[in-house]
Amino acid sequence: MTEKQTTAAMPTTYDPKASEAKWYKFWRDNGYFEAGKRPDAKPYTIVIPPPNVTGMLHIGHALDFTLQDILVRTKRMQGCDTLWLPGTDHAGIATQTKVEQKLREEKGVSRHDLGREKFLEQVWEWKELYANTIRDQWAKMGFSLDYSRERFTLDEGLSAAVREVFVKLYEKGLIYRGKRIINWDPVARTALSDIEVEYKEVQGALYHLNYPLADGSGHITVATTRPETMLGDTAVAVHPEDERYKHLIGRKLVLPVIGREIPIVGDEYVEKEFGSGAVKITPAHDPNDFEVGLRHNLPQILVMDESGRMNENAGPYAGLDRFECRKKLIADLKEQGVCVKIEEHVHQVGHSERSGAVVEPYLSTQWFVSMKPLAERAIEAQKSGKGVNFVPERFEKVYLQWIENVRDWCISRQLWWGHRIPAWYCGDCGEIVVSSHDPSACPKCSGANLRQDEDVLDTWFSSGLWPFSTLGWPNDSEDLKRYYPTDVLVTGYDIIYFWVARMIFTALEFTGEIPFKDVLIHGLVRDAEGRKMSKSLGNGVDPLDVIEKYGADAMRFMISTSSTPGQDLRFRWERVEQARNFANKIWNASRFVLMNLDGFTYEDIDLSGELGTADRWILHRLNETAAEVTRLLDSYEFGETGRALYNFIWDDLCDWYIEFAKLALYGDDAAAKKRTQSVLAYTLDRTLRLIHPFMPFISEEIWQHLPHEGDTIMLAPWPQPEARFEAPDAVKQMNLLMDVIRAVRNIRAEVNVPMSKKVELLIKPGNAEWKAILEANIGYVQRFCNTSSLAIDLELATPEKAMTAVVTGAELYLPLAGLIDIEQEIARLEKELNTLNAEVERVAKKLANEGFLAKAPAKVIEEERAKQADYTEKRDKVLARIAELRG
Repeated sequence: MTEKQTTAAMPTTYDPKASEAKWYKFWRDNGYFEAGKRPDAKPYTIVIPPPNVTGMLHIGHALDFTLQDILVRTKRMQGCDTLWLPGTDHAGIATQTKVEQKLREEKGVSRHDLGREKFLEQVWEWKELYANTIRDQWAKMGFSLDYSRERFTLDEGLSAAVREVFVKLYEKGLIYRGKRIINWDPVARTALSDIEVEYKEVQGALYHLNYPLADGSGHITVATTRPETMLGDTAVAVHPEDERYKHLIGRKLVLPVIGREIPIVGDEYVEKEFGSGAVKITPAHDPNDFEVGLRHNLPQILVMDESGRMNENAGPYAGLDRFECRKKLIADLKEQGVCVKIEEHVHQVGHSERSGAVVEPYLSTQWFVSMKPLAERAIEAQKSGKGVNFVPERFEKVYLQWIENVRDWCISRQLWWGHRIPAWYCGDCGEIVVSSHDPSACPKCSGANLRQDEDVLDTWFSSGLWPFSTLGWPNDSEDLKRYYPTDVLVTGYDIIYFWVARMIFTALEFTGEIPFKDVLIHGLVRDAEGRKMSKSLGNGVDPLDVIEKYGADAMRFMISTSSTPGQDLRFRWERVEQARNFANKIWNASRFVLMNLDGFTYEDIDLSGELGTADRWILHRLNETAAEVTRLLDSYEFGETGRALYNFIWDDLCDWYIEFAKLALYGDDAAAKKRTQSVLAYTLDRTLRLIHPFMPFISEEIWQHLPHEGDTIMLAPWPQPEARFEAPDAVKQMNLLMDVIRAVRNIRAEVNVPMSKKVELLIKPGNAEWKAILEANIGYVQRFCNTSSLAIDLELATPEKAMTAVVTGAELYLPLAGLIDIEQEIARLEKELNTLNAEVERVAKKLANEGFLAKAPAKVIEEERAKQADYTEKRDKVLARIAELRG
């Protein structure tokens, strides 16, 4: 139980720094984040998309994780046994590149100088440093993670899961070792996954080359953007039905410079209408050429080594860097008359995400996953209605389009940091031994001369198992049985193919179930100008900088409520400032409430007696807000949720109810005061609960000062609408009172009559019901319109010189003799008339629309008809008043 705080202890201004560390420690020390403490409750699970241990979290992580925390905190308050499982990813190439760079800069050594074992010690030190940094950031952002279950993709349990999956897929024939074209990084000297290749628009050139026929009877022109690869050409392909070339199929060409004879082959891969209709085929340096080469049994000649230098097959260019070779080769070809034209050519060129090097399509022996059988199962699950639910729904098409055209996945990486491939090669008989544990002998020849594969697995191989490996799979653990499948995955649209899809494949294959029920896709966080954040632009935002300046709650509220599922959002500092102002508004309103609850206890809260109009109205609005917030959060509409909370707290609670409450709080009626205290205490308590998932720190800080039950707001029950607070009649009454007060204030502002100056107010109600409402609440009208005299009369004679306003249920007149200009008042009324005419016309068109009448719910149609009647009545009254003034 927390120490009971007093109202007097609540500072005049909110200090996020003082509050945040205190409450996060309190939550963690008391184990409030830990799952399993409600064994009879419904489980709710999210596993965090594991951030890479390459560095600190960025603003995109802040968005991703804040949305998850909002969901988890909400479900925890709704009584679920919530598990939000944290963890980090070893991020193979990314982390290794960082550590290698650090070693070069600080010690002037490479990983090869250290050797594998010593180098890996350095990487583990890096991992510990940044894993701790990430934990600190999680804490500063207020994330309610179950640290007792934290995982790392290279920890012992996950490593066992990775080996199990590799072995099982290999035994099924779904993992194989073969020679294929892969993405090769010549700087990091490793294969890359598609996700690790960034395509950039580059100003290059298209080189047109004449390859002579071996018999000297002519030539064929081909074009290429990578002329250095021509040294590995083993054919030229043409379309078999191309009248220009079909008679040449089977004949030979002479490869310039090298002098090797190569065949002309017919293949439907070639587009007749594109370029010259003839394509050079380099099976060892192009994925499409590789396939053509397999069909025609062509040799595969590598002309580069792993560092991007030309090898012995490059003839006179051996030893040159690939781009140096390009320059020298083109000069030579021009001199020989082979290079006949060079065109400027802008094209997309793949670059390594980590090293920045131009990626080379490269023939290499690697390990692959055969993806088609896995994809078929995932496609079937999705199309049969047993797949995952994508939010927004349009991303299901993006997902299906990719998996329906999926290619085999290269999973081996020429790195030291990662899961070592569980394959051993027998030096005696050549057998490949794949095993989940270190084999002591070759099963074929019993020899002990075994060498483990030097390569590691692609990072996505282990992260693809994340939803179930983190819960104890392959063991049949209690956590796996209770918390799997997980409920929702929150992630960006940029990794649907590379991570989301692979998690679904592997989960269906190894657990027989989808890994999560919903996939909530959000966009990227861009800068204020809509640009992607990057180091090169210097426009990145550190979430800790935002927290330092404005506090964690302001950052969380801004970033989550600026988010629309699937859409990018722009980070604007002024929006963070607005969120901070909102937090301050909540704080100041709460201080006012607490100053007026001195000595008031939880047991004193009594809402059973007869409540006033404003009391009933605010409780009704609380009901509506609780229902709306719950509905919107269930639909992942965080932005709309934020708007509903903002409007209720800022407008209804702070600007209206608290002002109305002052009459009872400062009056002489003790019963009315106690009733108002009860409503304030109850409403503020429930409001803080609703805002808690978005703003956990300030809500806890204020809640602890309120009279309450329980130890922490994060375990307080989620507000539910209560039938006893339904009061549509109070809403009707308050709408009239607020309209009257607003209208009078607007008139005062137009003629510059300050609120401190009392005015005469005449009200002509529309009927006896409206009259009764105004008379029952006359104190509010007198106080907030600051009247010197107030008349409410159904038979009111219209004064000649008065400012006029028409509201639903009444006409208002302020006789401001000497302060009113008749022509100015007519001009104002005509402006109001134009607005009302536009509204009448808009509603009339809507109600005349057959499509709207056929599709809209009956309730919506009735609401529009009520609006039409209301606008028409107001317009008629304004017209009548204009006529009076002109008469």
